[in-house]
Amino acid sequence: MIAIDIVGDEDLELLLEEVASVYGYDFTDYSKASIKRRINRICLIDKHKSFTELRYKILNDQSYLSRFIEEVTVNVTEMFRDPTFYKTLKEKIIPQLGVNSFIKVWIAGCSTGEEVYSISILLHEAKLAHKAIIYATDINPTVLETAKKGIYPISQMKLYTENYQNSNGTEDFSTYYSANYDHVKFKEYLRKNVIFSTHNLVSDRSFNEFQLVICRNVLIYFDKILQDKVFNLFDGSLESLGYLALGSKETIRFSDLNLTYKQINKEKIWKKTR
Repeated sequence: MIAIDIVGDEDLELLLEEVASVYGYDFTDYSKASIKRRINRICLIDKHKSFTELRYKILNDQSYLSRFIEEVTVNVTEMFRDPTFYKTLKEKIIPQLGVNSFIKVWIAGCSTGEEVYSISILLHEAKLAHKAIIYATDINPTVLETAKKGIYPISQMKLYTENYQNSNGTEDFSTYYSANYDHVKFKEYLRKNVIFSTHNLVSDRSFNEFQLVICRNVLIYFDKILQDKVFNLFDGSLESLGYLALGSKETIRFSDLNLTYKQINKEKIWKKTR
């Protein structure tokens, strides 16, 4: 049986405008196909029989808004995802960051934190963690709580270990966490220099200057206008000669940034040239 979409195009426009007006969360420039698919998934999972029912629940139940935001914004991720990307970071980018007296990294759209711990591990292995700080941000407070705890299913460790090894990791990956039944908890020292905070890429401004900005697999959910807006935010957040890292399906090629950034290898990493 084929599932029928409860939320149509006009419904979607209305709901997004109301959520922006009432709560200040602006999803109007997100990719319509992606967000429509996610909202219809909410209807299916939570058994909403009509758009009216969903709309009433979101606009009149503050706690359900959190559920809505989580479903709309959460991104599936993993540690050392795309190992060649992390190999390039480890061998070409991190050593360059080391020449700075203090290293500031921004991981935007950090989701449940797997990427945060991956970067923290790289900095520790390069013996640079003592002079580094990682700002890990996301619009979704629920996933940030998961990231802060650093607790993940033990069933994921085989994949994460393989990713780590394929990125030229040289340590025993299991030394970075302690296992407890069906979950593992990553070591406290990996969080010591991390600041977790909510941040909305759509509406919030830059809050610091960084040598490295990482935002992977987030922009694919934005339309072109919003992508350009976020690129300008990142550009304003990067120091001269800083690095911008995106996801495997993302690029600055069709933005104004393409004129002042140089791509590193074939990975989705660019160096600011001015």
